[in-house]
Amino acid sequence: MNQEQTNIKTPEFVSIQFQLAGVGSRAAAFFLDTLILSITSFLILLTLLFILHGGPDFWLLEEAFFSGPVAIAIILLFVLNWGYFFLLEFFAGGKTIGKKIVGIRVIQENGHSITLLSSFIRNFLRIIDSLPASYFLGMIMIFFHPKHKRIGDLVAGTIVVHERQAKNHKKQSPLEKEIGRRGLEKDSLAIDQWALKTFGNKEWKLLQTYCNRFLHLKVDIKDRRTKQIADILLPKAGIDAAGKTYEQLENELLVLYLVLKDEWEFEL
Repeated sequence: MNQEQTNIKTPEFVSIQFQLAGVGSRAAAFFLDTLILSITSFLILLTLLFILHGGPDFWLLEEAFFSGPVAIAIILLFVLNWGYFFLLEFFAGGKTIGKKIVGIRVIQENGHSITLLSSFIRNFLRIIDSLPASYFLGMIMIFFHPKHKRIGDLVAGTIVVHERQAKNHKKQSPLEKEIGRRGLEKDSLAIDQWALKTFGNKEWKLLQTYCNRFLHLKVDIKDRRTKQIADILLPKAGIDAAGKTYEQLENELLVLYLVLKDEWEFEL
C-alpha cells in the first residue's frame, strides 16, 4: 500500500506523480514526533520543579499541580504539542522532524506546499483523529482511504507523500554549474520564511525566466535586468537591495531561486 502512486495536475498544467505515504511510514514519523515532544515536555516539567522546589522532588508534583505556575506550564505544553505540528508543517515545507527523518511531507492536493490555513485545519482535527485513543481513528482512516487520508487531510485538502529523490545522473544545466561555481546554497542567505509564503506563480515565473536567461545576456542588459528583478523580488523576501553590487544582487536572486525551486519546479 505504501507504493501507491497519485498523479496531480497543478494549476500551471504540470502533471506530476507522487508516491503516497501509507500507514507504516506515517506511524513511524508520528512515533518519532511524539517521542521528541514527550522528552521536551518532561524536561520542561523537570525544570519547573527545580525552579519551584530547588530539586526534582517528584513527590511534590501532585502539590505543584495546584499552583499557578504549573497550571500555566500545562497550558504552554498543550500549545507546544499542538503548535509543533502546525508551525513546522507550514514553515518547514510540510515536514516535522519525524517526517523529515522518515522522508515524507504534507502537501496540498494540487501539488503545492501546504498553506497556513490547511496546516491549521489538519492539525486542529488531530483531536478527532486521535479518538478514541492512540490515534486509532486516524490510523484506520489512513489504512482504508484510497489516498491514505485521515479526517484532517480530508477537510484540509492535503495528502502525505514520500520525498522525491534527486536524480544524480541528471546532467547539470549551465545555471546549476554557475550556482555551484559561485558556491551558493539555499542557506547562503537569511531569508524571511514568512515573507516567502507571499510568493506566487507570477513571482516564480519572473525569477525562473531571469535565472535561465541572465547567463546569455550582454553585461549592460544583464545588469539592468538584475537591478529591475531585484527591486521587485528581494524586498518581498525581506532582503534590502539598496547599495549592493550587481554581483551581490545576482547571488541573492540565485539563492532565492534555489529556495523557491523545491516548491514551484517539479522534476517529472
